[in-house]
Amino acid sequence: MEKFIVKQAQPLHGNVKISGAKNAVLPILTASILTQERCEIANVPPLRDVKEMLGLLEGLGAAVKFDEAAECVQVEAKQLNTCEVPQTQAAKMRASFLSAGPLLARLRMAKIPMPGGCPIGSRPIDLHLKGFSAMGVVCRLEHGTVELIAKNGLKGKNIYLDFPSVGATENIMLAATLAKGTTVIENAAAEPEIVDLANFLRKMGAEITGDGTDTIEICGVKQLHGATHCVIPDRMEAGTFMTAVAITGGDVLLTNVCEEHLKPVIAKLAESNVKIEHLPEGLRVSRKGKLRPIQLKTMPFPGFPTDMQAQFMSLAAVTKGTSVITETVFENRFLHAGELQRMGADIKIDSRSAIIEGKEELTGTQVRATDLRAGAALILSALAAKGETEISDIYHIERGYHHIDEKLRALGVDIRRTKDL
Repeated sequence: MEKFIVKQAQPLHGNVKISGAKNAVLPILTASILTQERCEIANVPPLRDVKEMLGLLEGLGAAVKFDEAAECVQVEAKQLNTCEVPQTQAAKMRASFLSAGPLLARLRMAKIPMPGGCPIGSRPIDLHLKGFSAMGVVCRLEHGTVELIAKNGLKGKNIYLDFPSVGATENIMLAATLAKGTTVIENAAAEPEIVDLANFLRKMGAEITGDGTDTIEICGVKQLHGATHCVIPDRMEAGTFMTAVAITGGDVLLTNVCEEHLKPVIAKLAESNVKIEHLPEGLRVSRKGKLRPIQLKTMPFPGFPTDMQAQFMSLAAVTKGTSVITETVFENRFLHAGELQRMGADIKIDSRSAIIEGKEELTGTQVRATDLRAGAALILSALAAKGETEISDIYHIERGYHHIDEKLRALGVDIRRTKDL
């Protein structure tokens, strides 16, 4: 197994290009099988999850070409040979369930094992199934596999989501593009990744309005066609590098970044005494003075993203004073706190809140990435830790960050990759 060895960092300097958004790429890839024609998708990072999704599409019968150097994917699903997703792929990636909507639209059936992913809390598919059921799908769960059948095709309906689930919103949108009639999703998720998916679907000929708000309307069409699309930048990767500058100090320019998607993160960094400047070529992030403690609560977009909570806990751990972080999205997303405590962080967990008494310096030791964002948080903490920090299980990190070690080295960080003997 590979691991990272990270030494305490000096202030960061340089430029870093942000990759395409993993959370936008995955649903867009599944959308490409809604048509028999070729789709071309650019700004696709060669992440583990992306490669797993491409393997899933190939298993369904699609022809896939991935130019990793150019970060461009071609998908052509002239015909789909099966409606079944293998257990091995579903177990590795929660986004495997996003194939349900397109499979129902194309084949009127889907058979998908219960999805896996990071152990950050309960992420049930109930809302996905509720939406499908309203559209005329018979849903059965047997031996850990969800079987979905729309014998008479999909029918547009008004669907109210009990929670603005990103995955459920995406899956219902995907299914509704080829359904008969109009589907209205109320209390829909409004994340930038939802808007990016809607933009791609519109390029394919879908009729969608309201994306980016809490009410999305999809008028079903008879067929979709091929399209070319460039994926939005990854706001979580951008936020992670911005937080790295906040922790170490320095001056870094982020390119291929969308300021509009980062407003809640920028606001909290500003409260922490971090300066962010909008330049024609990107966002310039710098810090020279002392950090200030923060209070934040994770919320669905446009609130503070749960995928940045762990990184901000690392920031709070090296900020003198008391910071409070409340997690409202996932009930089990403080697993990284125990690893940070091993580095000397003073963190107390009280139900869904973490109270952090910041220190000027942590201590390097052996820690383990328990999930994707927790792994990123450990790298950030290592930048402020005396000595060396050894981070294992880095495959979690590489599910969402492309060449994070190379990008950090370019900014002056002493980070190397090694293997256990």
